[in-house]
Amino acid sequence: MQGKKTYQEKLFTDFRLSSRVPKENFYRRLKAVLDLNYLYKLTKPYYGDSGQKSVDPLVFFKLCLVGYLENIISDRKLIEHCSLRMDILFFLDYDIDEPLPWHSTISRTRQLFPESLFEEVFSKVLTMCIEKGMVSGHTQAIDSAPVKANASMDSLELKVPEEELEEHLRKVRVMSAKDREPHRKAKENKASKKQQTITAEKRELQEIKSRNKKWQKEQDQRPGAGNKGAKYTSNKTHYSPTDPDARISVKPGKARKLNYLSQLSVDTAHHVITDIGAYHADKKDNQCLQHITLRLKQRLWQQGLYWENLLADTAFSSGENYAFLEQQGINSYIPPHGTYKGGPEGFTYHKEEDYWECAQGKQVKFRKVFIEKGVKKKRYLSTRKDCRDCPIKKKCIGKSHEKRIDITYYKEEYDRNIARVNSKQGRYMKRKRQSTVEPVFGTLTQFMGLRKINTIGIKQANKVMQMAAIAYNLKKYLKFIEKKVKSEAKSLAFLFYPKKTFLTFELMGLSPQKISS
Repeated sequence: MQGKKTYQEKLFTDFRLSSRVPKENFYRRLKAVLDLNYLYKLTKPYYGDSGQKSVDPLVFFKLCLVGYLENIISDRKLIEHCSLRMDILFFLDYDIDEPLPWHSTISRTRQLFPESLFEEVFSKVLTMCIEKGMVSGHTQAIDSAPVKANASMDSLELKVPEEELEEHLRKVRVMSAKDREPHRKAKENKASKKQQTITAEKRELQEIKSRNKKWQKEQDQRPGAGNKGAKYTSNKTHYSPTDPDARISVKPGKARKLNYLSQLSVDTAHHVITDIGAYHADKKDNQCLQHITLRLKQRLWQQGLYWENLLADTAFSSGENYAFLEQQGINSYIPPHGTYKGGPEGFTYHKEEDYWECAQGKQVKFRKVFIEKGVKKKRYLSTRKDCRDCPIKKKCIGKSHEKRIDITYYKEEYDRNIARVNSKQGRYMKRKRQSTVEPVFGTLTQFMGLRKINTIGIKQANKVMQMAAIAYNLKKYLKFIEKKVKSEAKSLAFLFYPKKTFLTFELMGLSPQKISS
């Protein structure tokens, strides 16, 4: 007999969320293991003693977590999504007919709480992972990736000298309505006077000018080259009034964008994130490494873990970093730049006397230590007398009068690091890094809401990255304890049933789960 369903709303219903959400549901299991009650004490100083009650701090952090777990970066869409999901309402401790907070409350509360509070939540979740045996601590893989800022290249403004700033601003205000080239204007200029003032030297400006000419020849014929963002722009000459902390950066094969730089550290045991932070995108990776190392070492030390090995790619390579890591007692597995060759070809280095010996047996002696483009180097020079009658003079020094060798001050640290990288252990560490930190970044950017920063300012960007890492670690945590429970159940089954009995059951086509039930 054919059935037909007719819907009629009931005046009274007996409904409980707790009975409708399955026991194996992700958010139900997360609610059972995640205790955020310590946040009441930590957030109390940021509220007054009178006035309207705020959103519950626990609800705020849980809503943020749901956003990254569900890959939603819009606060408005997040509230709409949560209101339609019974399991999320159960996780937030909201009933089915109870309205959720207004979406703008999330952004206001995010700005209210400091970075240290988000750091505290991240550390607590990391402690949970450590207590379950998910973090070994001895080997950490570090990598970076640009994350798009909440600002457009079309809103870029030109930096001007300090004495011309006021005149430039007046001119912009007058010409904005008459501007022939339509581009997106920022509603409000959030940059300070320092950020609007040009600080580049004449040499740097000349380099930018020559690059711009080359860019026009090579790029202006492409479709879309008329767009303001498609033209060559530099952080030395331009800034974003929408988000002054965002910086122009580019990766080979990708468009120039306003980005933040996300620096990520991952433990190699079970791919748990041990540290994450937001940096300016115009910074090089090797400039960030020492700051990351000190912060991460302190966190691992507080958890009673000893850090022994650091894995990173060539972008983190520098002699200063190699020397710093040796001082910290950490073995670096960082491939050097392709420009480093360890010294001139055909010359032998004598460490004790600190000089280079050429193929003709002449000495190129140490003269001075100097800094070139921020890199510390040592200079070695031969004498004119030694090179005057040399049979290979033209091939060796050309029209010069003496042989000059400029080499990094940290040659010994370079050599020790290269020996580690080229060893059997080093090749294993390279594979470990590629299979550890790079997939984690892919997961965060593609599936956990880190494809774009939906806030303004580097402090807010740091909070976003911290929350994305917390969500990732909690997901790993739940998966790990679920596997552990299953493996322990299987081992208990083997205690109750002899080996021969299991063999008999397998021949009969029965599994251990069926036997135990």
